[in-house]
Amino acid sequence: MGQRFNELSEKHIRFIAEQKIFFVGTATADSRVNISPKGMDSLRVLGNSRIAWLNVTGSGNETSAHVQQDSRMTVMFCAFDGKPLILRIYGSAKVIHKSDSAWNDLFPLFKPLPGARQIFDVAISLVQTSCGMAVPYFSYVGDRELLSDWAAEKGDEDLKRYWEEENQMSIDGIPTNIVERNG
Repeated sequence: MGQRFNELSEKHIRFIAEQKIFFVGTATADSRVNISPKGMDSLRVLGNSRIAWLNVTGSGNETSAHVQQDSRMTVMFCAFDGKPLILRIYGSAKVIHKSDSAWNDLFPLFKPLPGARQIFDVAISLVQTSCGMAVPYFSYVGDRELLSDWAAEKGDEDLKRYWEEENQMSIDGIPTNIVERNG
């Protein structure tokens, strides 16, 4: 049933391109494990051994805090329609803020999203597939625009204030460095 690969195959890349949602898991050695759902056309496959995803402003900033302490990241996709499949990407991630030189290289690869705050650049160390036969069927109805609308209405200055108030620390008190590195 399950298979392991050293990198993404063309079949894996096609599967990823068809998905509307993915899940990101991170943790430090002594923090809570964080799992976040992501969407909004925010992930790009940069090669067979590398992916990147654009992170937008949200209620927390756990992933950034974790990755700056421990680069481990798992990204999971699963089929909610068609042939069942779960695909996990295990790797080492770097958080890239707007002040980092890599931001200018990677940000143009994405559709600009209001509230963009970080990019996660993931070097893949293992790809694992499993059957997904217990994953239920769900129908895709459309993207929610609520977060984009909220961020666009806030504007840059109010988003920076929001980062100061809500996004500087993880729930375990780990700094995210968002204000310092997104100036």
